[in-house]
Amino acid sequence: MNVFPKNTTFKYNWRTYQKKFLDHLDEYLIDNHLHVSAPPGSGKTVLGLEVMLRLGKPTLIVAPTLAIKNQWIQRFCELFLNTETVPEWISSDIRKPGIITVTTYQGIHAASETAEEEEETMRKSPKVPASEIIKRLQKQKVGTLILDEAHHLKNAWWSSLTELKNKIEPTVVSLTATPPFDVSGTEWQKYIQLNGPIDAEISVPELMIEGDLCPHQDLVHFTLPSLEEQKKIEYYHKQALGFFEEIKKDDILLNAIEEHPVYQEPLSHLDWIYENISSYTSGLVYLHFREKEIPEVHFEIIGDQQKYIPEFDFFWMEELLDFYLLVDEVHFKNYEDHHTDLGNRLKRHGFLEQNTLSFFNNKNTNQILNSSIGKLQGIQDIVDFESSVLKDDLRMVILTDFIKKEYLNNGTQNTLTLDKIGAVPIFEKLRRENFQQKKIGILTGSLVIIPVNAKSVFEELCIKRAVFGIRLSPLSYDPDYLMINLTEQIKRDIVHIITEIFQRGGIHVLIGTKSLLGEGWDAPKMNTLILASFISSFVLSNQMRGRVIRTDKDIPHKTGNIWHLVCFDPNDETGGQDLNIMKRRFKTSVGISNKDIPTIENNFERLNVKTIETKSRISEINQSFFVLAQDRKNLISRWGKALDLGNILVEEIQVPSINMAAMKDVKMDYVGKMSGNIVKVMASSVLLFWQNLLFGILRNIQAIDSVKTFSLIVSLFGLAGFIVYGRKLYISVKQYWRYQDIGKQLGALAEVVLHGLIHERVIRTSFEQLNIISSSNSSEGAFCYLKGGSQYESTQFIQTLQEMVSPVDNPRYILKQKKNFFFLKKEQYFPVPEIFAKNKKSAEFFTKTWNKTVGASELIFTRTIDGRNILLKLRFEALLKRNGRIEHLHKWTR
Repeated sequence: MNVFPKNTTFKYNWRTYQKKFLDHLDEYLIDNHLHVSAPPGSGKTVLGLEVMLRLGKPTLIVAPTLAIKNQWIQRFCELFLNTETVPEWISSDIRKPGIITVTTYQGIHAASETAEEEEETMRKSPKVPASEIIKRLQKQKVGTLILDEAHHLKNAWWSSLTELKNKIEPTVVSLTATPPFDVSGTEWQKYIQLNGPIDAEISVPELMIEGDLCPHQDLVHFTLPSLEEQKKIEYYHKQALGFFEEIKKDDILLNAIEEHPVYQEPLSHLDWIYENISSYTSGLVYLHFREKEIPEVHFEIIGDQQKYIPEFDFFWMEELLDFYLLVDEVHFKNYEDHHTDLGNRLKRHGFLEQNTLSFFNNKNTNQILNSSIGKLQGIQDIVDFESSVLKDDLRMVILTDFIKKEYLNNGTQNTLTLDKIGAVPIFEKLRRENFQQKKIGILTGSLVIIPVNAKSVFEELCIKRAVFGIRLSPLSYDPDYLMINLTEQIKRDIVHIITEIFQRGGIHVLIGTKSLLGEGWDAPKMNTLILASFISSFVLSNQMRGRVIRTDKDIPHKTGNIWHLVCFDPNDETGGQDLNIMKRRFKTSVGISNKDIPTIENNFERLNVKTIETKSRISEINQSFFVLAQDRKNLISRWGKALDLGNILVEEIQVPSINMAAMKDVKMDYVGKMSGNIVKVMASSVLLFWQNLLFGILRNIQAIDSVKTFSLIVSLFGLAGFIVYGRKLYISVKQYWRYQDIGKQLGALAEVVLHGLIHERVIRTSFEQLNIISSSNSSEGAFCYLKGGSQYESTQFIQTLQEMVSPVDNPRYILKQKKNFFFLKKEQYFPVPEIFAKNKKSAEFFTKTWNKTVGASELIFTRTIDGRNILLKLRFEALLKRNGRIEHLHKWTR
């Protein structure tokens, strides 16, 4: 029975992608969970409300902020009830649940007696134990739980919600713009347990086609560390080299490692070696480097028949010191003074932080690059450029992490040295060099500055919102700007007022903090964004990015530029951690590429940035991005061309060539088989035609029956051999063709995975509707995706395939294949993915499929002594190889 009033219905027509989603709603709800991923602007709130109506049960809606909480109530009243008056049966207090109850994550937590933070409404009423709240929700018969922006869950909130979910057993509807793929495996499992697997993804290209998002592009501006910052980075590098030289000659450390029981009696410590293979190996590498003899038993343990020990370098030094300082606290007690001294020195130099040891990816060097003062000039360059192009139409937001009020002063001049990044230093940089007369403002939780010529609009909006008595005072050193005194009266309305001034053009450049202008804030006229934030979390960066890509009904041809600032480290062969962080951001957002034929995908490579070999290249690259930023008309055209190339956003796995080495050996195995079978077919042909040959030679002695009989027998053997080996030749040629390149090799593995997932009923779409698409190129490796399945099925397929091609870690089962290439014999091992290793029956079915597709193999259970020894060898090999990184790509394709 539906508990909502009759005629409660959405008053507009559904967009194409929304209707498509709602048409499949019953399929998504099979497991009593609905998990939707969709970018800002896709109408997640409206979809959530429609799902609530169709389920027809009393509902609890949980939102991340008060502003978004109020949005849910306003949207339901406006779009479904067609009224501005909130009915009594909608409650915003979880202590008094109604047919619809809307609260925040922290509101649920604050309602319990152990809460540390509370909502304003919670402070005014007594706390109620969590158990009592659950009873009240049960009494109200709440049957639907909507989690908005579900990625917000903190540990304490997660616990509260999980308890609530277990007690009231609702249908869980989870909506998010950015699933937290960057969290740990444990946190991801918690997230999935609460929200269920992702059922549907509404993609950026779909929204572009519908006209709900504007054409937009990501642009990068590179800066270099200042001279002072460069000296600091070089100092840290010098200190790292100093430690390296010290460790190479440290006799106390050498004695400590040499005397460790694992090197004295390795066979008595196999369990420890198995659990700490990298630590164990680092000790062997160090002992070998210090010219200590490595006993034969160690090579037997790790299965290293070639007795190869790698060179001692920074990687192995980090592993060795991690072993000495962090992994084993028991067996190094005799060296406590040395241990403590070394650890303290590493901490003082910033190489050991929070039980993590790193010499080139440490907090100190990262912080220098992230907050490099050179970025201030980069911001100035971008602002001046965009202002010269857009002039009065410029609506730019610069998002940063901190306010830095200490860069204001009360004097008649402000000449403070700007040596930090923050809202005020950025404002000061732009104010001091404002030759284009741009209107600049600041909007943060505790500091608001507006241009003096926006005063009249500000006062008008205050009157409209019934806010009076607000004091504005000019900056002591620049009367062209006014500082607003933030009283409790105006704090509730100030964001709306300043946003409206910005929308009207009273502010061209608005500088704010991510905490205030991140999630939930909306300014459709914004057309340029500079991310001057140090954050690496893609959840926050995606929320920021989502602000500028929304359409504006008043500007039909609106476009958006999103600028990313990167401080490039010329001393780091990878470009430094600032660049690496930015690359991680790009994995989480789909956008237009800068390739000759524009595509829509989600990686940094889509920007088509060439290698930065010299400092002079930075200027060239920045100029190329300015050219792209200027041509906004061409941006619209590029999006049109890219959208025409596809009709679906697929998730694709990219596997580096080095990770496919084992499959190359499979290919060579079939080369050997093919060659052998050719010889056997030829021999069989000779035997098959033996009779004609023999009779041609002996036609004068036809009367000898024994010769005739012998000839017939030989011919029969030849016929049998021709059939048998001919078939084997056909199979080996077919298999060789199948494995001729790594794209086809990956496709063969994908076929095995697909059959297994269908057998396990993880994939329910019929096999006939599915298609494995695989390809390769010499520079990037192999690619593969599943076409025809649901978002959930595609994700499960990619994750399972990744297990197949990843270095062996600790699987329950492995497959062993013996490879022969003429006189060379070799064994290859492949992990059985976890989903097929849960029981022997599943593992055996997977093996049977593998044998048909790839070749004969033996299933080995690794939880035995022999199995563990094989795993130890494989993990050692994986440690030495240091395989490439497997990537997940999203591409718009047909």
